[in-house]
Amino acid sequence: MAATMISLSSNFHIVGFYTQLCPSAEIAVRRAVNEAVSSNPSVAAGLIRMYFHDCFVMGCDASIILKSLPGNPPVEMEHPANNTSLRGFKVIDESKARIEALCPGTVSCADILAFAARDGSYEVGRIYYDVPAGGRDGHVSLGEEVSQNLPQSSFGAQQLAQTFARKGMSVDEMATLSGAHSIGVSHCSSFVNRLYSFNATHTQDPSLDPNCASFLKTRCPSPPSGAGGDLTTTVPLDMVTPNRLDNKYYSELKHHRGLLTSDQTLIDRSLTSRMVSKNGRNGAGWARKFARAVVHMGSIDVLTGAQGEIRRICSVPN
Repeated sequence: MAATMISLSSNFHIVGFYTQLCPSAEIAVRRAVNEAVSSNPSVAAGLIRMYFHDCFVMGCDASIILKSLPGNPPVEMEHPANNTSLRGFKVIDESKARIEALCPGTVSCADILAFAARDGSYEVGRIYYDVPAGGRDGHVSLGEEVSQNLPQSSFGAQQLAQTFARKGMSVDEMATLSGAHSIGVSHCSSFVNRLYSFNATHTQDPSLDPNCASFLKTRCPSPPSGAGGDLTTTVPLDMVTPNRLDNKYYSELKHHRGLLTSDQTLIDRSLTSRMVSKNGRNGAGWARKFARAVVHMGSIDVLTGAQGEIRRICSVPN
């Protein structure tokens, strides 16, 4: 039986979308990711984070990659939640250039980002999953949408759950995807209040392990009065296996060494504490759930068929 051909305008978001259209697409992305991560393991965390930030703001449409144009409002990548914390854009650009040389105008930047996040997960955590493809690229990126859609480092468990619920994702998926903080770094500004100005009763967050707090103070000095904290110095989100995507993150939470309030709240609140304990005990089980949750996240407001476009250059609309 002859293979079924899928046109670029097909209203599908399926595994194997490019099997006939561009058979080497996923291979090209994988090679670009492997080369980048072998030189700098932190790129993997950047790609996973970029994919999450893209999908949660205006859907999985590669709007996170669009650069600002003169006279237009600020774009997503210029928002403070993105402009100092995201990395991996060069990997996406390199992947796109290689694919355009093979299959011009065929593979969306949205799908390239989805493949890259998967391949980054595999490189640093041996977590592999099939990626549904056939998504298309958005025309618009609005920085003002970021704060309204992304969870913040100061959020408690209930606020995190509500943020994910608005995207159609469960509390367990939220706790599972939080495990991505097993890799990557955070700027001092995201947690320095826990060290020096927590609240009116405690200058230091009592939920933070004192030894961990003492170490963090050596990396993140107290900011001047009225300042928001160091925007350049970074600290690993997981100090045990900072370049390995694994379930050690959950063990650290149990020992009160979660770097961000949004991390530590997962073990300190009954809504998610059992999930944290279970993920900490079963690394293989967590990895399988992580893969399923990422695939589910990748379906948020995907553009298909005649929606959107296939950008020739990922950073600008056609």
